[in-house]
Amino acid sequence: MKAVVWLSAALLAAANALAAPLKVPPLAFGERTLANGLQVVAVEDHSSPTVSVQVWYHVGSRDDPPGRSGFAHLFEHLMFKGTRYLKAEQFDRLTEDVGGSNNAFTADDMTAYNEVVPSNHLERLLWAEAERMSNLNVVDANFKSERSVVEEEYRQSILAAPYGRFFNAIPGAAYQVHPYKRPPIGSIEDLEASTLADVIAFHTTYYRPDNATLVVAGDFEAKQLQAWVDKYFAPVARPGAPIPRVTAQEPVWPSDRQVTATGPQVPLPAVALIWQAPPVTSADAAALRVAAALLSAGESARLNESLVYRQRLASQAGFDADLRAGPGLLTAYAVAAGNKTPAQLAKALLAEVLRLAERPVPAPELAKVKTQLLTQALVGRQTPHGKASALAEAAVLHGNTARANAVLEELQRVSAADVQRVMRHYVATTHKVTLSYTQDDRARKAEGAAK
Repeated sequence: MKAVVWLSAALLAAANALAAPLKVPPLAFGERTLANGLQVVAVEDHSSPTVSVQVWYHVGSRDDPPGRSGFAHLFEHLMFKGTRYLKAEQFDRLTEDVGGSNNAFTADDMTAYNEVVPSNHLERLLWAEAERMSNLNVVDANFKSERSVVEEEYRQSILAAPYGRFFNAIPGAAYQVHPYKRPPIGSIEDLEASTLADVIAFHTTYYRPDNATLVVAGDFEAKQLQAWVDKYFAPVARPGAPIPRVTAQEPVWPSDRQVTATGPQVPLPAVALIWQAPPVTSADAAALRVAAALLSAGESARLNESLVYRQRLASQAGFDADLRAGPGLLTAYAVAAGNKTPAQLAKALLAEVLRLAERPVPAPELAKVKTQLLTQALVGRQTPHGKASALAEAAVLHGNTARANAVLEELQRVSAADVQRVMRHYVATTHKVTLSYTQDDRARKAEGAAK
């Protein structure tokens, strides 16, 4: 008995030690806004002779015109084509050929471009980003070639992947009003229906200095950087027309809904349970991220331990707290194992998720997950790219660059009671959407006839 008491006390002491707030040095940054509206954020860091240049445009799939889903994604590709003074694909030459890298991504709320290069190449990267902001060649040949690339990406990631259609269907099954219901990748039908005039209008509307955030992090001298920013970005004209903003409000779901989706090749059925979530700016954001990690971060997470290993109902399971600038989603999902049915999956998923709302999280488990999340964030911030990304995300999603420092403090303050409270509020006492994904009967019959 004494040994058990001693062990419990030792575990509690270890958990308390892990849970003690870690003093994280804040990211020290400078910030200003040019006369043309461009937001500029700078982080001087001489720990390595490299620099990250990132431009985040405040336009994402939520801003795609009606019937033109995928436009923001299309422009992620078009921005690597030619400009008045840059040849197509020359960004690869400016970055990869000097030992650096470049990339871009499209999400619901933003389209972001980033480069990492040796710091002696910083000036030419600033010039190149300003050049494609102001002088992109939006011509028919580029439009058609990149549209084909995006369509092929859709075929590979959505149509060819066994569960591509399943995950792509989640936003459309959940949102009733908000344009978040259109996935960023778009659709082949909408892309094929688009015209060059549509594309030019989209570029003119959103790709402008007062709709962008420039973040530079790494090895530079602050005075020199600001001189180069003034030289290359300040002359970029600010259009007179206002920037359209999404004003749609997603209503509170009045009841539970059942949605079905099918695919031609579904080895095993899958299920998603979807609840409404607050925006990323909510005071509950940190607790929801911790709850998501408790359920799905790593092999020992709750959904894996219960549905995959112990009950053997699922081959994989997860939970995502998808928090955005607008209304977000909480999604629990599972892919069946063996001959398990969608109904069995849904019942087990719901029971495991609700356990977080019904029972306090043990202190060692909570400390472990918070340590994982904090470590992941701190490791990411060890590089100029990681520092720039953290600040850009705070500036664009939160509308406040300083939030990059506050989010780590809030994460460490999350308690077991906080996790229980948010799961009760957003999951246990609200309505949900159940998405069931199975093989198309017509495809199954055709396959049987072929045999």
